[in-house]
Amino acid sequence: MTRATDYTNTAQQRLLQLINLLAGHELQGLLPGEIAKALAVGASTVTRDLDNLRTAGWAELTPKGDRWRLAPHAIQLSERYAAGVRASVQGLLDTTQRYGQPTGMRGMFAIN
Repeated sequence: MTRATDYTNTAQQRLLQLINLLAGHELQGLLPGEIAKALAVGASTVTRDLDNLRTAGWAELTPKGDRWRLAPHAIQLSERYAAGVRASVQGLLDTTQRYGQPTGMRGMFAIN
């Protein structure tokens, strides 16, 4: 039996963990030392990772300038996702209204 190739990249996985860590700390932010401890990495690694996230628009310093938080980009991404879901649901509703709805599906796609 052949195993699938593992394309997992440690640095990329750490960036994703950092995004997850910052989520929920949008007001206060986290100190770099807190981030390093939570991710079990050194200060230079955290500095590099935060700078990469900042460059990509995913992280920013708080106004005080000593803590890091998610930038509005993360929320904007969520809003685009929600808009896409709403558009898909509306498209499905429009199609079922145009062609009729099978008897067993009545009420299944109702939006309250």
